[in-house]
Amino acid sequence: MRCSLRCKFLLLFVLISAIALSSAIVLRELIMRDFAKYLDGESQDRVQRVVALLEGGYDVNSGWQRNALATDLGWALQLGVEVRLFDGAGHPVIDSEQAIAAMTPLMRKRVLEATGYDSGSIHGISVQYPLYLRGEEIGHLDARILDQIKEDYFIHSSNKVLLISVTILGLISIFAGIIASRRLTRPILELVDASDDIARGEMSRRVKTAGDDEIGRLSQSFNSMAIRLEAQEKLRRNLLSNAAHELRTPLAIISGELEGMLDSVLPTDRSALQSLHDEARRLTAIMDGVDELSRAEASTLSLHKETFLLKPYLATIIGRFDRIIADKHGVMLLDCPESLCLNADPDRLSQIIINLVSNSIRAIAACGRVVIIASAEGERVCLEITDNGCGIPENELPHVFERFYKGKNGGLGLGLAIVQELVTAHGGTVSVRSSAEVGTSFRLLLE
Repeated sequence: MRCSLRCKFLLLFVLISAIALSSAIVLRELIMRDFAKYLDGESQDRVQRVVALLEGGYDVNSGWQRNALATDLGWALQLGVEVRLFDGAGHPVIDSEQAIAAMTPLMRKRVLEATGYDSGSIHGISVQYPLYLRGEEIGHLDARILDQIKEDYFIHSSNKVLLISVTILGLISIFAGIIASRRLTRPILELVDASDDIARGEMSRRVKTAGDDEIGRLSQSFNSMAIRLEAQEKLRRNLLSNAAHELRTPLAIISGELEGMLDSVLPTDRSALQSLHDEARRLTAIMDGVDELSRAEASTLSLHKETFLLKPYLATIIGRFDRIIADKHGVMLLDCPESLCLNADPDRLSQIIINLVSNSIRAIAACGRVVIIASAEGERVCLEITDNGCGIPENELPHVFERFYKGKNGGLGLGLAIVQELVTAHGGTVSVRSSAEVGTSFRLLLE
């Protein structure tokens, strides 16, 4: 039979409570053992006081005097010791019962009330103690300790209190264990149910987060994971939908032209084949763009960061565009401090910069200008790629980073989406400002 997590927590609480309560019982037994030793020592001390009293009385009275002995044995009874006295020859002299009988009625009443003495109710074995005077044995006494009423009452009361407290505390611990196990396992069980829903594809499931402990942080992490999974699933569906939409047009054109050629409706000359070739290249470009976007999305797991000087790195990339910018009679400027360093993946970063610079060069007219500015902002590095081209219409700015969104310049609509994915993979942000009068500026903040 499988035990649930809640049951395991409850059993753990019960076990801990049982150990704690058992330790109280063990401690009580140890205390009672020491208390018994204390009582035994105390009893021996009382007997020794009686022995000393009787030996002193024998010395004072030059023998055993019953009247004096009656008083001494009455005092011994008040100490809790019953005595039977024998002389040196072993003949009985007096015992506690005879001593009480020899007392005056008032004294007898006081002694009996103080001691509760009843010879028939005394249990235990008498112990013999020899009596000496100046090295000569003058007799012996048999002593028995009276029932220790106060001590027995203390032991009985402690046992009763211990039993009641153990019972009450045990019930409280079980009740607290039930409540605690429910409180502890509720968020965990909720996480289990939510993870099952996620596994079934229900990405909208979330869990409640309460507190800032480990379980609370686990719930927050789970919700963050679910949000990202939901976003990724949405992006995946959008990507498939958009890719299918983009692929449908060239495929339809190719299929239509081929059917026309097979039916001899369209010619099969060089011009027709060139048209088919162009559409095939368009298909290849779309597939390459989708593949590049997929790699950009997965780049967080495959970044190979290193620290390098930024200015020579940017100068090398800009050099690739010298011929293109020269054909437009334009100019490309770089403003970067000599000592500025950046920790990033050089290959992925070059992909970002090449994409943005290419867009800027396409946007500028003849004699246009593209400026790349790098600077430090705290612990981050800021890269700005600015042009004085035609700009982006205001209504298109919120959508430029969306996949397959095509502006007025056409294209596949994947370049800036790839840029955003790669910048995010580096832990940075990318933003854009644009106007028809000034041009466009892309601003990157990288860790």
